[in-house]
Amino acid sequence: MSGQRAGASDHDAGWWRDDASFQDGYGNAGQGYGRDGRPDAGHRAGGHDGYGGHDGYGSRGGGRGHGGGRRDDGYAEDPRRNDGYRDDAYRGRREDDAYAPHREEAVPRPRRAAPDESALPRQGGRADARRGRPAPGDDDGSGVSRAEARRARQRPRSRKKVVVWVAVATLGLVTAAGGALYLKLGGNIQSFDGDGVSKNRPDAATPDANGHTPINVLLIGSDTRSGDNKSLGGGEDGGARSDTTILLHVYADHKHAVGVSFPRDALVDIPPCKLPDGSWTKKKTDVMFNSAFSVGNTETGNPACTQNTVEALTNIRVDHTMVVNFEGFSAMTSAVGGVNVCLPNAIYEGDLNPNLGKKGKQLYPKGEQKVEGKAALDYVRLRHGIGDGSDVGRMKRQQAFMASLIKSVKSKGMDPTTLLPLADAATKSMIVDPGLDSPTKLISFAMQMKNIDLHNIKFLTTPWKFAGSRIDLVHPDVDTLWAALKADRTLDGQDASAGADASPSAAASAAPTVPATVDGTGIKVGVYNGTLTSGLTTKAASTLTGSDFTVTGRGNAATQNHATTLVQYGPGQKASAEKVAQLFPGATLQSSTKAGISLVLGKDYASGSTAAAVPSVLPSSIANDARSADDDPCSNVSYG
Repeated sequence: MSGQRAGASDHDAGWWRDDASFQDGYGNAGQGYGRDGRPDAGHRAGGHDGYGGHDGYGSRGGGRGHGGGRRDDGYAEDPRRNDGYRDDAYRGRREDDAYAPHREEAVPRPRRAAPDESALPRQGGRADARRGRPAPGDDDGSGVSRAEARRARQRPRSRKKVVVWVAVATLGLVTAAGGALYLKLGGNIQSFDGDGVSKNRPDAATPDANGHTPINVLLIGSDTRSGDNKSLGGGEDGGARSDTTILLHVYADHKHAVGVSFPRDALVDIPPCKLPDGSWTKKKTDVMFNSAFSVGNTETGNPACTQNTVEALTNIRVDHTMVVNFEGFSAMTSAVGGVNVCLPNAIYEGDLNPNLGKKGKQLYPKGEQKVEGKAALDYVRLRHGIGDGSDVGRMKRQQAFMASLIKSVKSKGMDPTTLLPLADAATKSMIVDPGLDSPTKLISFAMQMKNIDLHNIKFLTTPWKFAGSRIDLVHPDVDTLWAALKADRTLDGQDASAGADASPSAAASAAPTVPATVDGTGIKVGVYNGTLTSGLTTKAASTLTGSDFTVTGRGNAATQNHATTLVQYGPGQKASAEKVAQLFPGATLQSSTKAGISLVLGKDYASGSTAAAVPSVLPSSIANDARSADDDPCSNVSYG
């Protein structure tokens, strides 16, 4: 590292040379040159302490080293005036030291010797002093001269002072280095406009009995083609798209976490989103999930729109959103020294580029291997050549990769030494919400994962089914999943927010159980919105069709002030109405003289209280598909 003293650590020295011309936190260029104008001169004993020449903040000259000497600003300085160092601290320094000032030897006056002493060497002079002989009359009878005794008394005090000053200087350098790193990381971080987040949001989670609160973080992988990302992504079109979206739920006990992947091809409703010109879009229905990130067609994407969409789908408030593009992802994998992954079969050029028209040469062998940089990116983006080539299989590999990445970081220690290189790599190509726009906030969030055992970090995909070439979310299973996360329930039904004194069995027994299946075959239902909240009929209709009910129509109810959800039924249709009510816990049955079944959604449904009851155990379609961060990297990495 330029400007580093001899003996100092060079760990992560490359951080200071990331850019072609190093820029410090104040925008000044500097190389940490030494007194003689050469780079890294500070590594020589007696050289400068990292602030001579051009220091890390762009200042010229002025830094004194332990050896004194000339300053870059053109004047010589008395080496004895070096910040409190005593003259005796310089004893023994060689006069030909490249960093010591040139001094003329004093010529001693000739002394007249007595005739009988002319043939004898003079005692008590400088030569004797250098040889350790005491001067005449300087021995106190113990065999130790008074001069030696005086020097012996002085040495410990002198060494102590040197140690103190070295400690102070070292602390100063560490503080300066930490400050520079903080400024460097802070300068990397970009945040998106918080004004684009919807004002109609779910309520924030409340602290549990111990004052702990769960955290929900939306992770978005962007395949923008701007800048260096184009060479990594291989696309030609402009704008940004989202290949990966994961909602990470960190439980209140900070001992469990689960990441839920959203299929990019899933058909969903996208609420109104803010455009770059400040206007807002209208609600869109039955469109691909990943199109939310592309609203506005900008190179940085629209993370606020994706956040709005996830909150509308899940009724869970997203606390933070993070976007990492290709370049940042590639750098992160290199910063941790690579990630262990597994391929069920060998991968060829034609698998990565289906337009190649041929199989091509083998790029990656079958089996377990370590990847980083471009190879890691190929792994998480690969669709063809494995399983059925769908996005479902790719999500499984992405989850396996995330699990392996977390395992790699935790194995090195969740401390600043490990996290700072990772943060430096990530923040260069990261966009975050305003609540994560500083290094302190980012590292503080990462440290929340420190005490989570690998087995308690889970990954899964929203319950889904194919709908032609697209994907539908399966109701009520997906609603049950969101209800469990909102209640801070783990996948096996434990209440992670109950506190240390609550037993899992007690927490489980307190929650009602949703029937595993409701068969609505042959039952026709009309769905009506009895509130002023938009989007409810679409969500309710999806719940019904997921259980094979037939939705005959959707619209607004005659009045829109219903506090609770109603299931109205005609003569002889009570049994069918009860099946409808099973999907909407808390709904009230109401008989009518009019034939047919109508579902009127109330404010309780709008607030999420009837979306799904909190289950004691999640359906097997969810729990059995989850993987843990400590699972075999070769298991469950393909589909079809």
